[in-house]
Amino acid sequence: MSAAISRTVHQSTLDDANWVRWSLITIALGFIILFLCVPLALVIIQAFAKGFDAYLSALSQPDMQAAMRLTLLTALITVPLNTVFGVAAAWAITRFEFRGKNLLITLIDLPFSVSPVISGLIFVLLFGTQGWMGEWFLEHDIKVIFAVPGIVLATLFITFPFVARQLIPLMQEMGSEEEEAALSLGSSGWRMFFLITLPNIKWALLYGVLLCNARAMGEFGAVSVVSGHIRSLTNTLPLHVEVSYNEYDSVSAFAGASILAGLAVVTLILKTFLEWKQKNERATASL
Repeated sequence: MSAAISRTVHQSTLDDANWVRWSLITIALGFIILFLCVPLALVIIQAFAKGFDAYLSALSQPDMQAAMRLTLLTALITVPLNTVFGVAAAWAITRFEFRGKNLLITLIDLPFSVSPVISGLIFVLLFGTQGWMGEWFLEHDIKVIFAVPGIVLATLFITFPFVARQLIPLMQEMGSEEEEAALSLGSSGWRMFFLITLPNIKWALLYGVLLCNARAMGEFGAVSVVSGHIRSLTNTLPLHVEVSYNEYDSVSAFAGASILAGLAVVTLILKTFLEWKQKNERATASL
């Protein structure tokens, strides 16, 4: 009798667990479809609404080409610089004790807590014509705000935490035993870094670089403040999408948006792959 009751209770518990599980899965899938898949599909549909020729024509417009070039240029400058900074910052934080260490960690996280628009305004207050350093730049005929340097600086500020924040937890978990052993055997610092440290952090480093690149190419708020929206000169691709949409040029707007959406999809695929590789490598190392 008691065994039958126990089986009944167990079955009831399993039924409840299955109901909860499938309910949560349905809710999660519903949100993904509603807020990710549907908007993405609408962007693609609108981009090709007037035909493939109109889509190609929109991509070949001089303003669109200039926006894509500026977006790539910004990413090509900011991503390598942030990669070097991220590795150096992670190395300093995880391998050394020094005054101001907690302050450095806080400063690395600062762009996550500050609105991108406020970040852009900070650079306007610093380098604008009425800013603290604006008069000196004006006297020397150097343009920062409403020019490419301002866009690069704003993007650097917004994206510099990504690489460091991926490396710091991993390097803390790794410890420094292997590196100390290499140094004790006579290895130079650079040799130890390239043969010991870099292979251990490569997937996390690539993951951080990927996220940094995606944010650099898709940043809108900070860049919008410092760019001035000058056609063919300071409009990045996200800004060009906004300008085109406000001017009711829907084909050009959605064509640009489709490029950014494609970048997002590629980023998600690569992100999943890098997470899988990093997880497998950690599992292998723990065996």
